[in-house]
Amino acid sequence: MSSGGSRDRPLLTRGVIALVVVLGVGLTGCASSGAVPKPFPEPPAPEAFAPVDGQVVADLALDFRGTPYKPGGADPSGFDCSGLVQYVFARQGLAVPRLVSEQFDAGRPVDRPAIAPGDLVFFRIDGRGVSHVGIAVGSGAFVHAPKANGIVRVESLDAPYWSARYAGARRVGD
Repeated sequence: MSSGGSRDRPLLTRGVIALVVVLGVGLTGCASSGAVPKPFPEPPAPEAFAPVDGQVVADLALDFRGTPYKPGGADPSGFDCSGLVQYVFARQGLAVPRLVSEQFDAGRPVDRPAIAPGDLVFFRIDGRGVSHVGIAVGSGAFVHAPKANGIVRVESLDAPYWSARYAGARRVGD
């Protein structure tokens, strides 16, 4: 008899253990939303972006005001900042990257005075690289999914907190 490794267990026992592990992993992956999220398509190269109407994008983003913040969230059950951006643009038929840093590299830069509804606005929250994104909605405002106070909401780019952390804007889909 050996020292008790998995080879000593009957085949049926090892199979049951494997089944329990697989089922356990599968159930924890969808416990928060009740469904397994479908992956978004790979984002196209910036030159492949299709045209979108920035005002339609902004209006759709505004429809999610009050939706809870959820780390890693990318659907109406809860959003993080880049998940909100990805979801809203996907609803308009435009695949954008998932990560804030990748979204910052998408599209083309926009000067602050030229920001229009639907443009992405980026911030450096931790003082280093870009770490937060929102969608411009016009009149110097943007909609985003911040951790603080935990809901999708509208804020002003000119508010001292956001103005001090502003990192730039990008236009995708034109």
